[in-house]
Amino acid sequence: MANLAASGLVALASLVFAIVYHLRAPWRSTPVGRHLMGFTAAIGALGAYTIAITIWPDGTAASLLRAARTALMLVIAALVVQRIHMVVTVQHRGPLLEAPHDQPGPPPTA
Repeated sequence: MANLAASGLVALASLVFAIVYHLRAPWRSTPVGRHLMGFTAAIGALGAYTIAITIWPDGTAASLLRAARTALMLVIAALVVQRIHMVVTVQHRGPLLEAPHDQPGPPPTA
């Protein structure tokens, strides 16, 4: 029961976040916004899967749900790889954007 309750909480919190973010932020306009929405939807779907597989543990529905879970796990893996790429890109770009006067230490002499 605790797993079911926690999964329901994850699904509900993800749904609320997606609605609020959709209504209040231009999430489609940035890679980070799209990533946040995609990752939240994927985690929410994983919570919903747990609820659904508890309701339909056997039969065709269960087989379809398990196949969907496998696909969902691949989506989550791809989103984590995307997150790694975004972090590396931002960290790599950071030093290029800093002006010499932003560097710590004594001021340059002429």
